[in-house]
Formats: sequence, structure tokens, C-alpha cells
Amino acid sequence: MKIGCFALVSPFSTLDTQLQQLASLGFQYADVTDNSDGACLGAEFGFTALASLDANPFELQRTFEKHNITITSYCAHSNLLDPAAPWRYGNPQIIKAIRSAAAIGVKHVITTEGDPTTDFAESLSDAERVLIIAEKLFEPLKVAADHGVKILFEPHGPVSGRLDLTEDVLTKCNSEALALNLDTGNLWLAGTEPLDYIKRFGHLIEHVHWKDLPGEMEEQRGKVFGCGMATIPLGSGVIGIKEIVEALKASDFDGYTTLEVAGEDAVIQSRDFLNGL
Repeated sequence: MKIGCFALVSPFSTLDTQLQQLASLGFQYADVTDNSDGACLGAEFGFTALASLDANPFELQRTFEKHNITITSYCAHSNLLDPAAPWRYGNPQIIKAIRSAAAIGVKHVITTEGDPTTDFAESLSDAERVLIIAEKLFEPLKVAADHGVKILFEPHGPVSGRLDLTEDVLTKCNSEALALNLDTGNLWLAGTEPLDYIKRFGHLIEHVHWKDLPGEMEEQRGKVFGCGMATIPLGSGVIGIKEIVEALKASDFDGYTTLEVAGEDAVIQSRDFLNGL
């Protein structure tokens, strides 16, 4: 396993600054994390690490390479259950992420459906939700297949957080360009055991996002379907990271993994904990 980190360790700083910080900690791998199409005032004026999907991807690659960091994936976490709108990150942005990733040889674009935010999405049945996700991924998957990229579906919503509905999405999409990203924290928070996920889908897991969560979040299980970053180091929470590592090794996983951990001290402790395993 290769251990990388989100380039979002410290708030209110540029992507270049975040990468410099990761390099100083000894990291060699990172995702393209926060991104959007168009321009961003915060990026222009130096207080956000957002990358534009409309920018030259080779310039982005050179920014990473300046710090000897390899891009392992593009994060394209989307709102796939609510109605499509210009202000919602959805399949147009996933397609841009695929094209950008393919241009610079990045093989994975990670997406998910997210928590519903509208009455329309809240009222959908499970079968309707699966159909809507498959419909919104239909064209991105065709683009991904043509570009030699895979879309990785991550647990971060009421569909992706369940084993049966994840299986239904995989079946409905029926695409070799679709695989999975295991997010340890999001899956546990959704109420599903990561070990069960690995047992069922281990052959499809091509990337891992690492989080550990504290015991006081137990009461939120099955009610909240994702959190952006963990605030505690791996191994200090209730998720059972050691057992997850062992299960991944048993399934022959040997790909990139990414720490979704906030704060430099927690990042260092998490990296050292994983290395110890």
C-alpha cells in the first residue's frame, strides 16, 4: 500500500503551500482534492487550495511534481441524487475531472452520490435512487472507458453506504470502468462494517480513503453518511483500522491510499500508525 494525504492539512492556504507542507512531512502521494470548474477568487487571492477543472492539467501536474508528489486520483464527489442544476457539482464536473486525469496519466476519478439536500431526493425510493445514480454516471463511464480511466464509487451517501444498494449500482451501470474507493470512516458512519464491505467487494477496491472516528459519533451511525475529514489520528478511534489493513492485504490490495485527516500532528500520527502495520 502507498500512503498519501489530502492536500488540505491546514486551512486557508494555497494548493502549492499544502503540497509543500506534505513534502516536508515526507509524503510522495496526494489526491487532487478540492476542485471546481471555472475560476475561484479564493485560489487567485491565496486562501484556498481549490484546483480548477478548466485549468491546464499539465500545469497542475507540474505543481505537484515541483514538490516530488505524485497525483493518485481526482476527487469528484458529486451530488447525484438531487435534481441537476448549474450550481450543483454533478456529471459535467465528473467528465471534466476524467478528461483532466487522463491527460496527465491519472487512472482514478473518485465520486459518490452524497447526502440528499432537497425534498425531491429525500422522497425517492431505494430503486429510484439507484436508477438516478446510474443515469448520471452513464455518460461519465463511457468517457472514462474511452480515456482509460476508472470511476471509483465511494461510500458517502445513503446508497453507497449500503452493501445491497452498492451492488445494485454496480449491476445497473454494468461498466468495466466502474470500481470502488473504500472510505473507512464514511462507511462506518453509514452503519456498514468496513470488513463486510471488503469481504464482498475486495476485488473491486482500487483506492482507500483513511479515517478513524471517535466513539461519541456512534449515535450518528445510519443517520449521517459522510464527513470530509477526521480530526483524530488513525488507531485512536473505534473503526478498527488494523483489522481493515489486514483484510485489504488478504484481498491482495496494493494500491494508493489517502489520509483524510485534518491537522499536521494527526496526519503524522496516522501515517506512522499505518506504517507500523
